[in-house]
Amino acid sequence: MRNNTTGMVYIVGAGPGDPELISVKAMRRIQQADVILYDRLISKELLAYAGPHTELVYCGKAPGSHAMSQQLINEALVRFAQAGKTVVRLKGGDPLVFGRGAEEALELASWGIPYEIVPGITSAIGAAAAAGIPVTHREYASSFACVTGSRCHGDKSPIRWDLLAHSVDTLAIYMGVSELPAIREELLKHGKPSSTPVALIERGTTKRQRTFVGTLADIHTLAVTVKLANPALIIIGEVVSVRERLMQAEEQAVALIG
Repeated sequence: MRNNTTGMVYIVGAGPGDPELISVKAMRRIQQADVILYDRLISKELLAYAGPHTELVYCGKAPGSHAMSQQLINEALVRFAQAGKTVVRLKGGDPLVFGRGAEEALELASWGIPYEIVPGITSAIGAAAAAGIPVTHREYASSFACVTGSRCHGDKSPIRWDLLAHSVDTLAIYMGVSELPAIREELLKHGKPSSTPVALIERGTTKRQRTFVGTLADIHTLAVTVKLANPALIIIGEVVSVRERLMQAEEQAVALIG
């Protein structure tokens, strides 16, 4: 049960990469924190807003390399809170979209530790927008799904590509770079047209953003050619064609001004 000395934990979304996309509320929590446990994909510029005596704990996870296991992260959150600290668990994107924020909240709740979840802009929205791609569009898409590509093989609840191929207009696939050939194969097997536009957005919203556009037929080859690397978001659907229209409109506007 909670006692008078128990601290507070804030599970905070830092947004998709651009530090200016963090919310005002999230920034305030960073400034007020005694301890910040931060992930690999957050902008390190945000840590400069922490107080001079704030303890910074790196607990990032890269494919095949975890600085801290999820269990150790949970234990650290509990330990710092029980010591009366104000704790910020700082995550890239939104903490509840493939961020395991719910698992951490459940752990805190089981110990009677108060917490607050502060939403952030997730990559499906932020990175796509930064690349000029809307996830919905009146002409092309009235629905979209966020999917993790890391569950393509051997998971207890495999992804239903047979349903996603036809029931959703736009697919935003996280953590799918290494599984791109398998994702392509599954969608084609279940009837997704090979001509379906696909965009690969690497390090979306940051100064190092790269965007590549192809089709389901050739996207795996394109990814290899450009040496696509994590973090990257895969957008599949007709909305990807909006990017080209926007770019053409910008070029025409520049030509008129010139």
